[in-house]
Amino acid sequence: MTTHLALLRGINVSGHSMIKMEALKTTLEAIGFQNVQTYIQSGNVFVDTEEENPAAVGFKIKQEIFKAFGHEVPVVVIGSADLEACFKNNPFLKEKDIDTKKLYVAFISTTLQSTSMNDLKISQFKPDEASIDGNRIFIKYAVGAGKTRFDQKYIEKKLNVIATIRNWNTVTQLLKMYEERE
Repeated sequence: MTTHLALLRGINVSGHSMIKMEALKTTLEAIGFQNVQTYIQSGNVFVDTEEENPAAVGFKIKQEIFKAFGHEVPVVVIGSADLEACFKNNPFLKEKDIDTKKLYVAFISTTLQSTSMNDLKISQFKPDEASIDGNRIFIKYAVGAGKTRFDQKYIEKKLNVIATIRNWNTVTQLLKMYEERE
């Protein structure tokens, strides 16, 4: 049995693509996922399954959400190693007196190329900062996520990927939950 974390993009945000987490849990259990556990309303779902391929798990969840709720919801599926790498590789955590409320992680549907940072043209968003690490982009917003154009839509458009962003508090809590499941 493999535990996967599905990160759903754009649900229950500003009244769009509303899905109650209890209904999502029931729907995913009905198609064979086990030990389904959700965290907050923004679409963080742990599932256990015999399927080891994260992309296959994500596709199955995406299909079922469309069938059950009528929403086209992008899904990025990650494992505990992805969350552990967030703590190990986030360059902004090394900064003295870092305000973790300004830290975010964009989880990307595919591994990014070394040239992807150039494609993002992050310098035009200064003083916001970003750093790429495999299938993650570490982000440090100068003011806040709601006051920048360097967001999930921009990342997706520039890199032609699916991206979903979580704040540092959520990333921390999701790793704790993963550790409790193991």
